[in-house]
Amino acid sequence: MKYLVMVQGTQADYEAMQGKASEHSVAWSPEDIQAMYAHMQAINDDLAETGELVDGHGLAEPAKGRHVTLGDDGKAVITDGPYSETKELLAGFWVLDCASLERVTEIAERVLRCPQPAGAPEYPVVIRPIDDGSGDV
Repeated sequence: MKYLVMVQGTQADYEAMQGKASEHSVAWSPEDIQAMYAHMQAINDDLAETGELVDGHGLAEPAKGRHVTLGDDGKAVITDGPYSETKELLAGFWVLDCASLERVTEIAERVLRCPQPAGAPEYPVVIRPIDDGSGDV
C-alpha cells in the first residue's frame, strides 16, 4: 500500500534554518543543518535500498509559494507568500510503498528523531494512505 508521509513547518522555521531566531524558534547553526540533512539522506538511502521509496522532497519556504483562490466574482485571486494567517504548512514529504501501516509508522518515528537544536519546535509526522480507487484504504 502507498502512503504519503508529511513533515510540517512554518516560515519562522525556514528563517531559523537560515540563522534567524524568532519567538517561534531558535536559530540553527550550519552544523545543525548538516546533521538534519545527513539524517534525512540516511532515511532516503535506506528507503531506496528497501524499495519502499516512491518519491520524496523537501519544499521551498512558504514565502516562495503562492495561493490561488476564487474571489466572489469567480475570478482567480492570487496571493504571494508568506501567509501570516497560516500556522504549520507542508515542509516536505515522502510517497512510500510499504507492506503495512505499522511499517510506515516505524519510518515516521525515525523521521521524528531528526536532530535539531534545543528549543526548536517539534511537529508531528502525518501519515495518510493514498487512495488508489480500489476502496481498500
